[in-house]
Amino acid sequence: MATRRRARLVGACVLKQIGGSQSDHWNQVLAIQALQALWLKHSDKQTCEQQYSATVAGLMGIGPRDELEGMIAAQLLAAHNAAMECYRRAMLGEQTFEGRRENLSQANKLSRTSALLLDALNRHRGKGQQKVTVEHVHVNAGGQAIVGVVHSPEATSRKSEKEADAARAIAYAPDTALRCSDPERDSVPVAGGARKTPL
Repeated sequence: MATRRRARLVGACVLKQIGGSQSDHWNQVLAIQALQALWLKHSDKQTCEQQYSATVAGLMGIGPRDELEGMIAAQLLAAHNAAMECYRRAMLGEQTFEGRRENLSQANKLSRTSALLLDALNRHRGKGQQKVTVEHVHVNAGGQAIVGVVHSPEATSRKSEKEADAARAIAYAPDTALRCSDPERDSVPVAGGARKTPL
């Protein structure tokens, strides 16, 4: 009976705006899946109807343009609702410390999942891409233009030389002998011929 009520509620809306598909069957199934993800255990009839309407309005507000966006929108609403339920349970007065900690942990994971889903939706819509505008580029006849970070061979060779010098400085010690704490023993020689570099 509740499924028929949900179907009537979904049928009253413009289905393409709910699930993003040209198929009314897809849009209706997606809406019902989003509605079935609601936590309704302690809701009376009026609250259930409000939750159903809010879920459909949420899907329409996200405005999926295709089936992938519809799936992300439904999952986004489900993750949000589950996170809010975990936050609610964590704040119950009679909640144990362990119960509060577990509910906050789950709410945190669900909130991060919501953020990832929103990021995926934005990337799918092209909002996550960077836009680069190049203005006033002049290339003379026979020249070439390069867009991007360019390292000159001189800078690369200087960097490699500095890294090699630093490695040599670490690998070799100065030509000074190390003295032993026992005065009767000989000094210990150090490898010679190391190139000394200023630090």
